[in-house]
Amino acid sequence: MRKNEWRWTPWMVAGLLSCSLAMSPPAGAQAPEMSAEERAQMEAWTRAMTPGAPHQAMASRTGTWEGTVTWWQAPGTPPQVSQGKSVRRMVLGGRVMLDEWSGTMMGMPFEGLGETGFDNAAGRWWSTWSDNFGTGVMNGVGNCDADHTKGCTFTSTFIDPVSGKEKKSRSTVSWPSATEERMEMFDAGADGKEFRNMEIVLKQTAK
Repeated sequence: MRKNEWRWTPWMVAGLLSCSLAMSPPAGAQAPEMSAEERAQMEAWTRAMTPGAPHQAMASRTGTWEGTVTWWQAPGTPPQVSQGKSVRRMVLGGRVMLDEWSGTMMGMPFEGLGETGFDNAAGRWWSTWSDNFGTGVMNGVGNCDADHTKGCTFTSTFIDPVSGKEKKSRSTVSWPSATEERMEMFDAGADGKEFRNMEIVLKQTAK
């Protein structure tokens, strides 16, 4: 393979980093020098994999959060109210926040598992969500305010079990204070107009 055909892949980078920590050239020997292109690719992967301010903002919201979930099946219908708890921790070396949810929904036990991250390469937030009320996953992308502390808006896609087709939903999350959180989710009603179908109000009870 000619030198200009090299393309660094994630596992190549991970392998190079781990090997560089475990091995060093003999005394007096020089390590092979990378080309300018290889160095630029390595620098790009380093930027992509290094946690930054968005990841620090996520880390500040780890711990245990408890509060109230209010859900509306359709516009104008009576709300269903339940209690829930979210336990959050950072994984993958501070790059992703894992959210383990427990509570009740429609009188039944409810469990959910979410991931939230910030993609340095794409410059945007992402999220996943799955729970015991389905067997699929909801994937979202979003944007937050400049300092990542006031609010975010996500657009998520999932397969609607009723229609079997892909469906979109919009959600917002805000933090009135460092220990308070409010999430709202919006769906389309029978008339096609957006309505608020869920509100989750939480307070941090343990760090």
